Amino acid sequence: MLAKISEKYMHRVRWCLTCGWLLLIFSLFYDPISPLLTDPNSIWSPFKVNPQVCISVQGECIKQSSYAMGASLFWGLIVPCGVFFLLVFGHEFWRRICPLSFMSQLFRGLGKQRQRKRVNPKTGQIHYELVKIKADSWLGRNYLKLQFALLYVGVCGRILFYDSSRIILGIFLLFSIGSAILVGYLYGGKAWCQYFCPMAPVQEFYGEPRGLLNSVAHEGKQAIITQSMCRRQNSDGTEVSACVACHSPCIDIDAERTYWDWVKKPDYKFLYYTYAGLVVGFFVYYYLYSGNWNYLLSGAWTRQENQLETLFNPGFYLFNTPIPIPKLVAAPLTVALFSALGYFIGIQLDKFYKSYQLQRNPILTPQQLQHQIYTLTTFWVFNFFFIFAGRSYIGKLPLGLQYLFNVMLVVVSTLWLYRTWGRSPEGYARESLASRLRQQLTRLQLDVSRFLEGRSLESLNADEVYVLAKILPGFTGDKRLEAYKGILRDSLEEGYVNSTSSLEVLQQMRQELGISEQEHLTILTELGVEDPDLLDPNQQRSRENQLRLQSFRQRIRGMVTNKRRRGATGLGRELLKVVKKEKSISDVLDKEGGTVESLSQEYGITLEEEAKILGNLDEEEQRLRRSNILLRQLQDLWEVEQALLYPPSSLDIPYLKTGLGILCSTVAQKQRVIAKGVLKILEQWDSGTEATRIALALGSLTVSVLPELLEDREQNWEQRLNPTLISRLQQQLKQENDTPTNVPNDVMVSYLETLLAEPDSLTKAVSLYLLAQLNLERGQQQARQLLDSYLMLNPSLKETAQQILTTATENESRVVTPLERLLYLSSCDLLKTLKAESLMELAYQVPFKNYQQSDIIWEQGEISKDLLLLLEGTVECQRMDEEGELNIEEIKSVQLLNELEILGNMEVRGTFVVTSNLAYVLVIEGTMFNELLGQDKGFSRKVIEQESRRLQQLQHLTSS
Repeated sequence: MLAKISEKYMHRVRWCLTCGWLLLIFSLFYDPISPLLTDPNSIWSPFKVNPQVCISVQGECIKQSSYAMGASLFWGLIVPCGVFFLLVFGHEFWRRICPLSFMSQLFRGLGKQRQRKRVNPKTGQIHYELVKIKADSWLGRNYLKLQFALLYVGVCGRILFYDSSRIILGIFLLFSIGSAILVGYLYGGKAWCQYFCPMAPVQEFYGEPRGLLNSVAHEGKQAIITQSMCRRQNSDGTEVSACVACHSPCIDIDAERTYWDWVKKPDYKFLYYTYAGLVVGFFVYYYLYSGNWNYLLSGAWTRQENQLETLFNPGFYLFNTPIPIPKLVAAPLTVALFSALGYFIGIQLDKFYKSYQLQRNPILTPQQLQHQIYTLTTFWVFNFFFIFAGRSYIGKLPLGLQYLFNVMLVVVSTLWLYRTWGRSPEGYARESLASRLRQQLTRLQLDVSRFLEGRSLESLNADEVYVLAKILPGFTGDKRLEAYKGILRDSLEEGYVNSTSSLEVLQQMRQELGISEQEHLTILTELGVEDPDLLDPNQQRSRENQLRLQSFRQRIRGMVTNKRRRGATGLGRELLKVVKKEKSISDVLDKEGGTVESLSQEYGITLEEEAKILGNLDEEEQRLRRSNILLRQLQDLWEVEQALLYPPSSLDIPYLKTGLGILCSTVAQKQRVIAKGVLKILEQWDSGTEATRIALALGSLTVSVLPELLEDREQNWEQRLNPTLISRLQQQLKQENDTPTNVPNDVMVSYLETLLAEPDSLTKAVSLYLLAQLNLERGQQQARQLLDSYLMLNPSLKETAQQILTTATENESRVVTPLERLLYLSSCDLLKTLKAESLMELAYQVPFKNYQQSDIIWEQGEISKDLLLLLEGTVECQRMDEEGELNIEEIKSVQLLNELEILGNMEVRGTFVVTSNLAYVLVIEGTMFNELLGQDKGFSRKVIEQESRRLQQLQHLTSS
């Protein structure tokens, strides 16, 4: 709700609230004014105490007299308002106004936070970095439990020490402020809010996945600054991100994304169910202690002057009988027992609800079911909380307003329930991707106005955006690919997907836009060429980190722009020194006061990140770095290619060589895209030592694909590149290399495992299958990992992995998976000319038969209706010629038995007998074969040509 309000205005609001809170704390130590408002003799004050009303505690009326209202206002009004604001306005409202969060940033505002000193071992340059809590540290893994433990201690402290003891409450609040300021000094970012604040679990409980009126970060025009994320104001009034990526995923950037990332984790069950028990235990204890509800509802517990004197009094009063357990023990014990009971009951109800819902609605995902349970829990706890919270002040309102307030609570919580109930991670992902598509449509500047009927593109929901993309006349071909490329780039930069998961995560988007799997892989490789770091598996990408680096990069570019405006000539001389390696780019920018260093500290930039970003300002250095990375990738691909071309002898089997050919095609496609990227880099160089080195390396590593690229008339590389470089490339291509030997098994295994990381499902399946042929144990390990992964949407890959795992454990009849059938079909000379889609369809549809030794497949003279392909084993064709002599022809694996007969609907030319122990045959129905001939003209032409040659050979044999 407050996301779009300027930081300048909110800064003033926080100052006012902070001053008000400090004034409240001061009143806890000295307050001569508010006791006048609670004086029983006061005529006009609605807060005056009525001594005639008996508020019983353990059977005795407590003494009522005027009191200072600081503690009463804090517990009875401010805290309940905080809970109400979280549910209604969302976490972003509270985070942007929270005085404690504001004060935790004191040292950050002063620029005096703790920093870690680092020295560059090569240059000796000293660099200071903000200290941040690491995600894999103990605190990074257990902060939620720590925060809940602090919340538990705080709740018990309320009951025992500072519910009404104003001095102790003041000390407690000052201690909290001091702790927040200290944590803000020790760690960068909002470390206090993210890792320590006891109110953080309460914010997550009521504020996630979204408040009733809060803004949404993943829809509409995605801005750099969203919700309650850290921001700062420039001198010109513009706002920039101040995020240092102290926590990922960050609730301040996108609360709903944080919720869906955590919803399936055990820590959230602990939070929701234990917090529900804690709330119940807290309120119930006042009844167990006093023996009635009036003590709690009247708010007398906030003004009981002798709170510390009751620590060793009986802690329970049940059935008009004090129980001799000291309050010091009874209160923590009650809250702990109720918290544990809440967790136990929550777990049992969780199991019952999931079982019940899965019987009624089995399509619900585990995340949706868990979300529904959490939503119901929050709804119930919120309404239970306000049965008791704030009643000491609500009770002073006229009766009609009290009823109106109660109705408002129910209406608000019900609306929240209605708005939240239908949310799902799939819906969130669809909306997020639709938002990315909306941005791409805007960037392409397509005319969409005539389809919107006066509405704006931002106002369309996710389904409408997808429909619009399908019907837009100009959004076809290259435009779709360009838009998808932008979506994929943004998703990779933000860590929403990685190179491996992108194919499956963006599957629905690909289907909506009509993007094939191969086009996706080509675009992915192109993105890796444009930005090699984008696909680096060692880099942990996140939206938080992207925003941090993007903001730092923009500020640096702004500095360069400002320097150009102030003196282009001077800047030109300085940048020339950078090109000559006489100065670093940071020296040039820091000339006027260490600006880069201060910016690095502000954004928590590491030494490596700073060097990389500043290095990218030097275009030649950036080109050289990119080309070296791409050449290393080509080197790796060349080694894989050589292994596939010269495999171990155990893979020298026709259908397995077909699988190697499929992998070679994948490698060649990547080589083409990367080589094209290197050529574009060479285009920016005239000549020189580095350009020549790169050209020679490119020529030696892309022998199989570079000639085709250079001959491409559309690209016209001979005109675009320097003639010297073209000459170097062509000379390198003409050089003859030594024929390598077949690679050993263990080396081939490592290359196949490398190819398993490719996102293409067919490449994965073939690599896994060949790996199992070489090393069954390694193949089973990889198959098990794939089956345990959530990225198992491709049926062929799943079936292949399952077959590999069952091969060693079950001694059953041979099972031929669709992948194996595809390999066999692709190995057949006649069928391999079919389109890939037709081959894949055949692989899933055609059955296979098993034959034993001496079985007769056909008798001579029969009419064959089906086309048979021998997969494994050997078969003899016994044919009697016109002179009565028996001619025997041996047919080996991966050969068709009756292609001529089925085409001419002729009698079988001989008797086919199985001579091996077993034979496996694929059966292609004649009607299916005829459909393929009719659908694929290229295949029909190939069949006619091949069978014509066969007939000529038969006629020649007959005549001779």
